[in-house]
Amino acid sequence: MAHFLSNTTVQYVCACGILNPLTKLFFCRHCLALRCDFCLCHEVDSHFCYNCVENIPSSEAKLKKYKCSSCFDCPSCQHTLSARATTVTVPRKADEEPAAGDSKAAAAITRKMYYLACLACRWTSRDVGIPDQTVATGSWPECEYSHATRFALLMEHFQAVVLRDKQERQDYLRRKTPKQHKYPNLTDRTGLTVSMIRRQMGWSDKTPPKAKPIEVNPSEATDEVDQLPDSIFTEPVNLRELTTIKQRLSQPAGQPVTVKHLFPQHKSLSIKRSLRCRQCEHNVIKPEYNPSSIKYRIQLFAAHHVPDIRIVKLPDKLQGGIQVKLQLKFSNPTIHEMTVAIKELPSSDEETALIEEMKKAVVSSTPSSLNVSLSRQVSLTEEPRFVDQRVTAKIELPEESFVLPHRDDSAEFDEDLQLPREDPKFVIWRRANKACIELSMEPQDNLAPGSETIIGFTVQYSYVNTVQVPEKKDPQTHTLNSRVYINCGTISGK
Repeated sequence: MAHFLSNTTVQYVCACGILNPLTKLFFCRHCLALRCDFCLCHEVDSHFCYNCVENIPSSEAKLKKYKCSSCFDCPSCQHTLSARATTVTVPRKADEEPAAGDSKAAAAITRKMYYLACLACRWTSRDVGIPDQTVATGSWPECEYSHATRFALLMEHFQAVVLRDKQERQDYLRRKTPKQHKYPNLTDRTGLTVSMIRRQMGWSDKTPPKAKPIEVNPSEATDEVDQLPDSIFTEPVNLRELTTIKQRLSQPAGQPVTVKHLFPQHKSLSIKRSLRCRQCEHNVIKPEYNPSSIKYRIQLFAAHHVPDIRIVKLPDKLQGGIQVKLQLKFSNPTIHEMTVAIKELPSSDEETALIEEMKKAVVSSTPSSLNVSLSRQVSLTEEPRFVDQRVTAKIELPEESFVLPHRDDSAEFDEDLQLPREDPKFVIWRRANKACIELSMEPQDNLAPGSETIIGFTVQYSYVNTVQVPEKKDPQTHTLNSRVYINCGTISGK
């Protein structure tokens, strides 16, 4: 579990130059490059409540302020509230006559009522005087705030301002965008063709009026402040009756001071998001629409396409200028055989040329201004940068490459022995799709005790791309490079 949650020992370099562990990277099969969270465009697919597992459309979720209408959070400990049933004896109404032949009908009847209760801190809706409801999913009363009307007016004002700016921007783009056809049409320029089409369709010929923001009185500061009550100085403070900072911030509209004013809060909705590559606009992660499903339609995690490197053995003591041995394990996560070679890191000039080449590729892939207004909003690409990591140890790189077999989940249960393979001398052992190699490293002489020992190299591996290409039907084999930095520990004292 530590490999997935707090793995900062072995880090890979993303296409934009940011260091991340392999478990936090993605792989774009169209760009053939590693992507991090900054290289991807995050899009909201759906909204749902994880408590009642109800899928809510985006328009409805916006009207509900992204809150679930049937689930509540405890205002005391922020856990989920449960509806509890109880029986209450109420007097019979005058218009409710007893059944025929029931001469022993009582003057009171028993009804089933519901209230909200927290199973963690034992808070109930009865503590703040909320009456019980006749149904479990009843309309629980909402707390009214003094500034609710003011906030509603401000929201309506700024919504009109945003709509007006959007209309002006669309009119400006419509006037400035050049025509697509070769010969301009005068009727299109004057709007006569559009007017005739609208009349034939039975629509109104009038253009929609521009939105006008409503006038809102500006807020004014005042020096008049309410005086503190005398009870603050005379009566002792009971901390059990005061709310904590967390409880107040959970209700920002009211921010109650005492616990008797804590009201249940609607549970916030969760989202399912998809990740899209900013350069080629292809999906990298696409979840299932069903809120109860944890599967993905598209899942291009880097751990499924890039060789996984882990440390097997480190020397007991690291000292500057003394050569030691370390063992690394390489794993092939793909279903195709992979050839791996270890190369040196690019120099500063080579890295500068690589960054310039990536910037040119980003500019060439950016859509022209003619299609900006017709397509969806273009995402901003992350600018490549130099790797912010310094290598403090030198390693002896092997000259030969080695082969990793394809991943086979049933191989560990198979009793057949693997055929011997002629491996280079630095390969210590093999098991299924894994191979362990031994390398020599030497920390720098000027490292102080307690300094981290960082090694770096470039992993060159073969990758079989299964994406269908119109010109070529067979899967294409590519040679890819990934820069890896490994933290081998700290320099020990003398």
